[in-house]
Amino acid sequence: MRAVRVHEHGGPEVLRLDEVPVPEPGPGEVLVRVHAVGVNPPDWYLRGGLTTMPGETEPDVSLPVIPGTDVSGVVVALGPEVPSGVSPDANGLAVGDEVFGLLRFPSFRGSAYAEYVAAPASHLARKPAGLDHVHAAGAPMAGLTAWQFLIDPGHDHPSPFQPHPHRPTALGPGKTVLVNGAAGGVGHFALQLAKWQGAHVVAVASGAHEAFLRNLGADRFIDYTKSRPEELVHDADLVLDAVGGPGSRRFLRTLKRGGAQFLVLPGEFDPEETARLGVTVSSAQVRSNGTQLAELGRLLEAGTVRVAIDSTFPLAQAREAHERASHGHIRGKIVLTVAQNTQGTS
Repeated sequence: MRAVRVHEHGGPEVLRLDEVPVPEPGPGEVLVRVHAVGVNPPDWYLRGGLTTMPGETEPDVSLPVIPGTDVSGVVVALGPEVPSGVSPDANGLAVGDEVFGLLRFPSFRGSAYAEYVAAPASHLARKPAGLDHVHAAGAPMAGLTAWQFLIDPGHDHPSPFQPHPHRPTALGPGKTVLVNGAAGGVGHFALQLAKWQGAHVVAVASGAHEAFLRNLGADRFIDYTKSRPEELVHDADLVLDAVGGPGSRRFLRTLKRGGAQFLVLPGEFDPEETARLGVTVSSAQVRSNGTQLAELGRLLEAGTVRVAIDSTFPLAQAREAHERASHGHIRGKIVLTVAQNTQGTS
């Protein structure tokens, strides 16, 4: 099969299309013929030299390595110990099922940039029938991140950046949620999930994204290139910050007392300031979860939540996809498409 591998760390130019053996599914795994692959920040972190996942002490991978975690495709073989069947309640999978999933995260062992991938069955969900593979591949990491921050963590593992497990804020009518970086992968899912819960949503992004975000349901839009959100909002119950960095702390001033700021990416905060303002700061590390992905899939099938696609590239153009990511201002998700091999396992 063809797969994109990293043989040495560096820029997008180190991504190389290779011929490698088709993997064998192990216990609890299925073999998936990949139709599309979502591109995510850990992919370029790995390419750039990060081999140890935050919170771990030992390297997770060695070179050469196939990056990627988000897939959509078709089950072509079952490994040992995989329940076979068609009952969603039993998590049974059958050859021919269309599936999507976030594979082996948190780790760098997803190996998704390939024509075939051996995937833990528990990390997969059936692809919504009304969703094509490109949009399905854009959903797992970003959608599950928003879900585990806002709806249900699904686990008690603390983030590497805090000692205690993350706990979502109860959302509903009368609650105000500010989403910073609302046009990006996690941000556009967070906006829609907060709206689904009945919250009033303030979207923060650059002006070019206003119509897009209002179409997704934003009640209010702030162009951060023209206005300071902390000067315009002072009654938020929750900030979901998908940007992070040293500027994160300014969003504390948008919160009412008792509010919370959730960090998708690390920020810089003064504990004395958060105590004085009477607010909390929390983070989470997304984890693979096929059951939660199935719940998100039902919202995608119903059209309650939509996946925005920034751009698509063939698998052989993974380098160009990473170059697009490096330019920033991404609207939704970047996805690799995988042409179907007519030989061998397929």
